[in-house]
Amino acid sequence: MTWIELLWLLLVYSFCGWVMETVVGTIRRKRFVNPGFSTGPFCLVYGVAAVIMTVTLQDLKGHTIALFVGCMVLGTAVEWFTGKLLERFNSHKWWDYSNKRWNFDGYICLQYSLLWGVLGALIVRFSNNWLVTLFRLIPGIIGEVAVMVLLCMMALDLVASSATVFHMKRDIRAAREWNLKVAVWTHRFGLWLMNKVRIRMEKTYPVLQEKALQIQKTGTFAEGCGFYKLFWMFFIGAVMGDFFETVYCRISMGWWMSRSSLVWGPFSLVWGGAIMLATMLLYKDRNKPDRHIFLVGTVLGGAYEYVCSVLSELVFGRVFWDYSKIPFNLGGRINLLFCFFWGIAAVIWIKWLYPFFSGLIEKIPALWGYIITWILIVFLVVDMAVSGLAMIRYDRRSRGLEPKAAWEEMMDEHFDDARMEKIYPNAKKNIGDPPAVPPAQR
Repeated sequence: MTWIELLWLLLVYSFCGWVMETVVGTIRRKRFVNPGFSTGPFCLVYGVAAVIMTVTLQDLKGHTIALFVGCMVLGTAVEWFTGKLLERFNSHKWWDYSNKRWNFDGYICLQYSLLWGVLGALIVRFSNNWLVTLFRLIPGIIGEVAVMVLLCMMALDLVASSATVFHMKRDIRAAREWNLKVAVWTHRFGLWLMNKVRIRMEKTYPVLQEKALQIQKTGTFAEGCGFYKLFWMFFIGAVMGDFFETVYCRISMGWWMSRSSLVWGPFSLVWGGAIMLATMLLYKDRNKPDRHIFLVGTVLGGAYEYVCSVLSELVFGRVFWDYSKIPFNLGGRINLLFCFFWGIAAVIWIKWLYPFFSGLIEKIPALWGYIITWILIVFLVVDMAVSGLAMIRYDRRSRGLEPKAAWEEMMDEHFDDARMEKIYPNAKKNIGDPPAVPPAQR
C-alpha cells in the first residue's frame, strides 16, 4: 500500500468518524452537533487510529482474535492519548466517560474499547481493500491532487482550531494582545475565522467557555511540562534506556552488546520517546495511585513498542527485537512480561525519577539551558538523519544493490557492514525480503 493510499484512508475514515459522531450527538441532544476538535467534516482520531491499525496489524490479518485484541488496544491507546493531549491544550476534558461502567480516567471505557476492536478488525480485513480499490479507479493525477487538496484543507482547519484553543486559554488582556497580532498577520481574517471556530466549539463543548488556569512565569528554565522539559526527558530517557538495556543484556546473555538506536552516542530512541510520552501524558496524574500509573504504562507501553517494531521494520527492512521465544507474545513484537516492565517503569519514572530530574533541569541557568538544549537538538537531528541513511543503505547492501548516489557511497565508506553489525547486533533481515544475491543472478 502506497503513502497516497494511506492518506486516502486517513481522509475517508476521518470523515466516517465525523459522520458517526455527528449522528450520535445529534440524536442525543436533539439538535445538530458538529463534534470533534476541527470545524470541518472529519474527526482525525478515527483516521489516525485506522491508519495505525492498517500499517501495524497486517501480520495479524489471518488471526481473528489477535487482530481484534490488537485493534482494541491500539484504538483505545489513540483515544486516551488524544484526550490527554487535548486536555493539555485547554485544561479541560473534551469528553468524559466517568458515568459509564468500567471506565478508566474518564477518557476510555470497556464498551468503546470493544467497539474499537470490532471496527478495527473490519477495517483491516475488509474495508481497506474495498476503499483502496475504489481509489485506484480514480485517474492517477486526479486522485493524488484531490487527496493533497483535502489534506491541505484539513491542515488549515487544524491550525485554525489550535489557534482558537490557544486563544481561549488567555485572559482578557492577553487575548486583546493576541487579537492585535492576528489582525496584523492576517488582516482581520484570522480573527473572523477564530471567532467562528470558537463559537462552534463553545456550542459543542460548553465546558470550554470556562477560563483555563494560567501559568505564572518565573523565569525558571524548563518550568512546568513544556517543550524544553519534554526534550530533556527524551534525552535522559534515551541515555538511561540504552544503559539499562546494555546492562540487562550483559547479565542475561553474558556479553556486552550495543543497544543504541543511533550511530553516534548511547541513545535508545524507543526509551527516549517512551519517557517523553509518559511525562507528557502522566504529568497531571503523578499524584494518582500506583495501580493507575501501572495500568496505563502496561497498555500504552505495549502498544508503543508494537508500533515502533512495525515502523522500524517497514522503514529499514530490519527486525530489531524478536520475542517469539517468550511466552504470551504477539507476533514476536511484544510480550506480556515486558508489557508489565513498561508498567513498572512508568510508576518508577513518574513517581520517583521524574521529580528528581525535573528539579535538576530547572536549576540550569536559563541562558545556558537554552543554548545547550538547541545544541543537543541539532546534534540529535543530524545523528538521526545519518543513522537513518546508514540503515537504509545497510538494507540495500544486504539485497545486493549497488550505490547509485553520492550519499550511498558515503554510507558504504563510513558505515560498512562490519560497523553496522557492531552497532546493531540484533538487527536481522526481514524474512520477507528477497535473498541477497547480485542483480545479475536474479
